[in-house]
Amino acid sequence: MVKFRTRSDKVFDAVNLVFALFVLFITLYPLYWISIASFSDPVYVNSGQVTWFPMGLSFGGYEKIFQFDRLWLGYRNTLLYVVCGTALSTFLTLTGGYALSRRDLIGRNFVMGMFTVTMFFGGGLIPTHLLVRDLGMENTIFAMFVPSAVSVYNIIVAKTFFQGLPHELYEAAAIDGCTNLQYFVKIAIRLSTPLIAVMVLFSAVGQWNSYMPALIYLRDQSLHPLQMVLRDILVSQESLSTFMTPNSIAEQQDQEKYAQLIKYAMIIVSSAPILVLYPFLQKYFVKGVMIGSIKG
Repeated sequence: MVKFRTRSDKVFDAVNLVFALFVLFITLYPLYWISIASFSDPVYVNSGQVTWFPMGLSFGGYEKIFQFDRLWLGYRNTLLYVVCGTALSTFLTLTGGYALSRRDLIGRNFVMGMFTVTMFFGGGLIPTHLLVRDLGMENTIFAMFVPSAVSVYNIIVAKTFFQGLPHELYEAAAIDGCTNLQYFVKIAIRLSTPLIAVMVLFSAVGQWNSYMPALIYLRDQSLHPLQMVLRDILVSQESLSTFMTPNSIAEQQDQEKYAQLIKYAMIIVSSAPILVLYPFLQKYFVKGVMIGSIKG
């Protein structure tokens, strides 16, 4: 049966389409402009002539940032934090969500209530900093992923997913002599591929973009992640000479000429891995939104 579409329906769809295209434009254009500016001649960029297409193709900004030792050190640190933080977060989320989904867990409603309270109330920055310091994690790699290892929202998503598994599976496994741990490892986890993919993706993206823990807890620059290196260049009041020491007046003038180009190139370099991976992993974001949704 073909549904008849009235004129008002078509107008409504057209308005939605125009609005969606407008939102898409204002979202993508800044990133597009930064991309073309990073490849343009700094003379055209600094004079504001670059708008839609690159002008005077130049790789000077990339050549200079690839000379920064802190860039490669930041990449290494970020990859380490992403791997360790994602592994710890995924493990705790899956185990916590599964435990809270079990009907025979005594006091699970109380525990879930206490978890939910933390979504609305927190200890604050200073108490959290004192706790991290007293635990001996300040100025260590553990400060980057241990304090934020568990997300209550992710635990709720995992709990909802495990509750959706047929209870008959557990009863059949129990009859065959399967313990709780064996059921979790051999059955529940194997049926949780979409959930695991979502948890890994959320944790990895969050860890990649994280710089606040490094800003608060890390004093040693050799431990700084890539986002801290980018932040130091973009918002620090220090000159770019902090990262490159000129040997002559000509080199200093050259640095000032490429200052903006270096900033744009740093944004592209730090964002490239996520931008490349996202199109292949987008379907998991959709699954993450749908997990726990109401089914008709």
